[in-house]
Amino acid sequence: MPVIDNFPNRNQSLVRKVAVTGFVLLGLYLLSPVVVITAGDRGVMTTFGRADDQVYQPGIHFRIPLAQSMHMMDVRLQKGEGEGDAASKDLQSVHTRIAINYHLDPKEVVNVFRNIGPSADIAADRIIIPAAQEAVKAVTARFTAEELVSRRTEVRDAIGALLREKMQRHGLMLDEFAIVNFAFSRSFSEAIEAKVKAEQEKLKAERDLQRIEVEAKQKVASAKAEADALALQRQQITADLLALRRIENEREAIRKWDGKLPNVTGGTVPFIQVDGKP
Repeated sequence: MPVIDNFPNRNQSLVRKVAVTGFVLLGLYLLSPVVVITAGDRGVMTTFGRADDQVYQPGIHFRIPLAQSMHMMDVRLQKGEGEGDAASKDLQSVHTRIAINYHLDPKEVVNVFRNIGPSADIAADRIIIPAAQEAVKAVTARFTAEELVSRRTEVRDAIGALLREKMQRHGLMLDEFAIVNFAFSRSFSEAIEAKVKAEQEKLKAERDLQRIEVEAKQKVASAKAEADALALQRQQITADLLALRRIENEREAIRKWDGKLPNVTGGTVPFIQVDGKP
């Protein structure tokens, strides 16, 4: 009796079982009246494609199967980066790279869903990147290339304020804004480097000059002190020498004195005799 190969029949049966299981799971998902919104998300309910005005908070919510759908909107912190070219006030080409942190305003979830889309990536592509490029170009044009470097904090704050205003119009909140880098043309970068080097050399020369002036003043003060000390020493020596000479003269006069007093003086007062005679 011949053996009948029933392997194709078993394979077809397995495929039918998998398809039925998939349809059952899909039906359970579509017909499930329960929706769970996780932390960090907000829900937007649509009824036959029309978005309700209510913003659904995290938790369990009910919907009408097939008629209603719950769309999740991420309100957690998002990170974005961008770069672009602009011109400074003195017409220097500037390549700017920026980084931002932002999030979807939970109160504006429905408006963002209606006007922009159901994804934060869509908001970044449609709103944030163009707004950031426009803000960078508008603020960069207010400063010279040199000021973009020396007044970097002021430039960053100005770009951030303008970008924040543009994003808020569309329900997006700017948390942090940073300028990662300013890149200029090679010739301008070399000119800036040369200027900085010249200023450093000038500052060094000024410090050297101040040091030389201080040392010169110290030498003058030291020489004056030495001269004063020498003059005082000379005065002391002169006084001592005069006193010594006076003592020597007195000694010489005493040595040469014969013991006799003079009979008269050079004045008009009579000299008194010491021998008792008138």
